[in-house]
Amino acid sequence: MDEVKLQRARRFASQFAMVWAAGLFAVGLAGPGSAQQPQSPLVDKFVLSDTIQPVTQGELERAIAQANSDGARALLIELDTPGGLLDSTRSMVGTILSSRVPVIVYVGPAGARAGSAGFFILESADIAAMAPGTNAGAAHPVLEFGGKPDETMSQKIENDAEAFLRSYVTRRNRNAEAAEAAVHSSHSYTPQEALDQHLIDLVASNDWELLGGLEGREITRMDGSKLTLHFSGAHIEVLKPTLREELLGWLVNPNIALLFLVGGALLIYLEFNTPGTIVPGALGTLMVLLAIFALNLLPIRYTAVLLLVAALVLLLLEAKFGGHGALAIAGIVCLTFGTLTLVAAPVPEMAISPWVAFAVSSAFGVITVFLVRLAVRARRMKSRLGISALVGRRASAIEPLTPMGHVPEGHVLVEGEIWRAVASEPVPAGAPVQVVGCEQYLLHVEPVQPARLPQSPA
Repeated sequence: MDEVKLQRARRFASQFAMVWAAGLFAVGLAGPGSAQQPQSPLVDKFVLSDTIQPVTQGELERAIAQANSDGARALLIELDTPGGLLDSTRSMVGTILSSRVPVIVYVGPAGARAGSAGFFILESADIAAMAPGTNAGAAHPVLEFGGKPDETMSQKIENDAEAFLRSYVTRRNRNAEAAEAAVHSSHSYTPQEALDQHLIDLVASNDWELLGGLEGREITRMDGSKLTLHFSGAHIEVLKPTLREELLGWLVNPNIALLFLVGGALLIYLEFNTPGTIVPGALGTLMVLLAIFALNLLPIRYTAVLLLVAALVLLLLEAKFGGHGALAIAGIVCLTFGTLTLVAAPVPEMAISPWVAFAVSSAFGVITVFLVRLAVRARRMKSRLGISALVGRRASAIEPLTPMGHVPEGHVLVEGEIWRAVASEPVPAGAPVQVVGCEQYLLHVEPVQPARLPQSPA
């Protein structure tokens, strides 16, 4: 019996050893194979379809920082912009040039453009590409503070922009002369023209065709190092904007900022006229602060701010003293010109819409005059409440009145009410009188003298 158990134990141990060895063998085969299996390359994608301003500058910086930190092979920027602010453009170009991962700027899809500031961003990329049906160029600098500079200042600004563009275009081995033509001559290029002029590296219809065309291509980084691109089997991950970026992008629209400013001012005025409501004052203050924050991100003309202040003063004077509408019209005109010129926009997309300016100015002017007149009238009526408000009113004697001290006082009808009254001289019943004073609830009246007709000469 013991011998049978011993044989079974030996058989079980032998089977266990075989299974264990087979498992180790399988792990040994699978382990190296799985470790050597290539990982799918990652390409981050950032869509820039807006004007160039501090909000989009922050979005681009966040996208490049994420691409540098998550091990992406490259950052693909899909660009569609009319242009924007020069200061933001310089910061964005500097961020692209200092990126550790290669940056691909792709003007797409069809119908997109890289105008003005967008051309500077396109040329700063390690790889510049365009989709069919797009255009790039027209990069002549526009003064953000408005006005027309003299010839010397204009030449300085243009030379500075050309030197800035040339400083990195030559490092990218692109055509500096063709790039400068986009600045001093506002020249714009189609995809094929840009490719022929060596301003871009290729033309592609979509992202996958773009990555396929870059497979195995060697590029030169800004530091002079060489890098061969490999995107075979890559997957593209689109970087979504954060909630903060979406809210700022919506708020930095100058039309939205203007509506917030005007609406907030009206709500604050309503709070001053009806103290204790709290909600209009709190909401109005929040709207005004948000509007100031948004306008602070945009180039503002201070002459336009003075026009807005002058408009407010004229509207208040019209409401308080009355000017037969002349002051109100002047105020609305100042308000319209102030809102139209408030933002010194280098591109039309960053300016306040004329329709919005006209609508806001007219509505704000009419509402302000109406509300201020109501407030002034209400304050004047408060000081004339009670019996004192009857002084100076016309009345009618219900019964004969005699001077005080002769007989008890009589009664008069004034403003539809019957009051006790005494007269300074006898007044027959039904005669018109005028209230000249009051004492407690007793009115002092005088007879109304009939208008005397001019006497004809004898």
